[in-house]
Amino acid sequence: MRARLTRRTLFSLVLGLLLLSTAAAMRGCVGPYQHLLSQLQRQAHLTEDTSSLLEPYIHLQGLNTPILRGSCTEHPGAFPSKDALRGLSKRSFLRTVNATLDRVLKGLVALQKQLLEQQDLKELETARQNIQGIRNNIHCMSWLLGGSSETAEPMQTGPGSWLQLTSTLDVFQAKLEGCRFLRGYHRFMGSVGWVFREWGESPSRSRRHSPRRALHKGVHRTRLFRRGKRPVPRGQLPW
Repeated sequence: MRARLTRRTLFSLVLGLLLLSTAAAMRGCVGPYQHLLSQLQRQAHLTEDTSSLLEPYIHLQGLNTPILRGSCTEHPGAFPSKDALRGLSKRSFLRTVNATLDRVLKGLVALQKQLLEQQDLKELETARQNIQGIRNNIHCMSWLLGGSSETAEPMQTGPGSWLQLTSTLDVFQAKLEGCRFLRGYHRFMGSVGWVFREWGESPSRSRRHSPRRALHKGVHRTRLFRRGKRPVPRGQLPW
């Protein structure tokens, strides 16, 4: 009997701790789904703007020439594409964005240490804060959808390279790699914003407003009309 009580006590204690940890995690998650989605849409829109980080970096590193700008292109496969993101479920999408932004944060740290040690790029710190804010909202959205942004493996990116500022690169190559990394980051956030905007459109759609359903309904009415009534002359509105 005492052993049963001990097990019940331990079970109650563990359950209580789990509930407390869940409540603590959700403490900062306020507002309904649409409010949170609106925040994520605005955050993605702001972070896809190259003037928030890439353009200051280009000017600071002396890359502001047509030829060098033409070389500042995203590495293929380094970030998930828009089509790949659109094909994910909502929970998989959130996990993928969360994991990718974690890698971006690590890339920004590497960029700061190896290329900007003696220079102050305030936009870099602002970008880190913005990314952390997005990840916090992703965490809250995951809870609203009934899961966690870290409970499963995210979508794997392609074989394209990530930010690799190795000692074998000269200063110019390292600067260009940083530029290509930031270019991919901004493009990725634009794709993330696109998907979040699609989320905002989907709740307003219903089966009765579906183009396929409307077409089927129109065909059905035409069939009934042909069976039961004579056709209306062309140019004449039906009663």
